[in-house]
Amino acid sequence: MTETVEMIHEDNLPGKESTLQPKPEWQPRYPGSGRLADKVAIVTGADSGIGRAVAALFAREGANVVIAYLCEHEDAEKTAEIIRKEGRQALTFAGDLGDKVVCDALVEGTVAEFGRIDILVNNAGEQHPDEEIEAITEEQLKRTFQTNIFAMFFLTQAAMPHLEAGAAIINCTSVTMYKGSKELLDYSSTKGAITAFTRSLSENLVGKGIRVNAVAPGPIWTPLNPSGGASPEKIEHFGENTPMGRAGQPNEVAPSFLFLACEDSSYMSGQVLHPNGGIVVGS
Repeated sequence: MTETVEMIHEDNLPGKESTLQPKPEWQPRYPGSGRLADKVAIVTGADSGIGRAVAALFAREGANVVIAYLCEHEDAEKTAEIIRKEGRQALTFAGDLGDKVVCDALVEGTVAEFGRIDILVNNAGEQHPDEEIEAITEEQLKRTFQTNIFAMFFLTQAAMPHLEAGAAIINCTSVTMYKGSKELLDYSSTKGAITAFTRSLSENLVGKGIRVNAVAPGPIWTPLNPSGGASPEKIEHFGENTPMGRAGQPNEVAPSFLFLACEDSSYMSGQVLHPNGGIVVGS
């Protein structure tokens, strides 16, 4: 199933993981234990980076996975192959999730294929570094909010009729929401909105038995930064300013999503986990 909607973008987004060097580490680090047996998960931005690592780990734990992505078909098919090698079913869906019609189609396609939705991972996002606030165009500002936060609203709205008690929603926010980022003003602002959305949606849905949590990664080696306009110098030293002195890998973040998706976190909602290399931030 594929559906592609034309989008406006700057830089080289979305980036291809297939051309990235060195390759991000997506491989699950341990055998599965059936924590998501026979669950159905939608993972946005699952063609590469954190989304691919989450999809791979979910499949190892027994879930069938819908891979939602924009237009990087080669990377998405690679993720689908990873899921199938784990013995689970994969469904790819291409389209701009900033468009409500596309979100509706994604959910309809998922339900038509699998008959249910148990887990929604809102992970897809984009960023465009700018040194001065005046450099952020109106078009870019709208585009960043449309991709990073509007899409979460649209997709959650579409999924709600199919989410039952025990379902989990996990949103991807960022360390930039807590510590700021002088060159990512619009991106960081969307991440603040995502955290507020997570906490508020949790309050809204907890009575229905649906848990809503978030993950706030630090600097993680994915196509997002090199494709989003970061300079070669910044890429060379990417992540070195963390207490651990290095960037993280996608498979170091994916277990946080798994924990929040499975029954291990059954008494948690409205919370944020921080795989960020040791950066101490407020919760």
